[in-house]
Amino acid sequence: MINVCAQCGSYRSDKEIRQNPSRAICPDCGHSHPFLQLPLFIVCGTSGGGKTAVCHQLQRDIHNFIPLEADILFRAEINHSQEAFRDFNETWLRVCKNIGQAGKPVALFHAGGLPQHIEPCTERRYFDTIHYLALIADDAVIATRLEARPPWRGCAPAFIAEQITYNQWLRQEGPRHQPSITILDTTETTVAETSNQILRWIHEKWPKDNA
Repeated sequence: MINVCAQCGSYRSDKEIRQNPSRAICPDCGHSHPFLQLPLFIVCGTSGGGKTAVCHQLQRDIHNFIPLEADILFRAEINHSQEAFRDFNETWLRVCKNIGQAGKPVALFHAGGLPQHIEPCTERRYFDTIHYLALIADDAVIATRLEARPPWRGCAPAFIAEQITYNQWLRQEGPRHQPSITILDTTETTVAETSNQILRWIHEKWPKDNA
């Protein structure tokens, strides 16, 4: 685990990061150890945008990145506490950086993985770049997809309205956000087509030669 110092045993996520080569410096004893500082790909967006379906599609084949769905670590309190949501994001960044030590970056499918939630995290320092892409669709299509879900998914009218508002915000603000968010409209694309578009986006940022 990168956060545990091999020399003094301290657990510190706030290590100083130095480049060329990438290494982390323990704040307690000054021990320096190398690590792979890879990019991270975050696919965010409204519920009903297609994140889960695309993640499952990408997991069927071997790629030069690891697709993971953030909801596998979801807890109910995350929606009701900013502190819990920050901890959720820190946990995922910690998981992704440790997976990356095997030489493959992670593509994290995370509904609320916006730059304003990710960039302030302590664990952010371990990635050289984070690329953001949002899946959106026409508002009516989002509503139809959510209404078709089983009752246990909790897609009540108020939830659907929230997702449509989020969908509209991403469409309008994503491209001019800093860091920018690439927008991918899934209104008329199949899961396979959307998956291929995300593959092209990742390969532009992380060519296969880097695998």
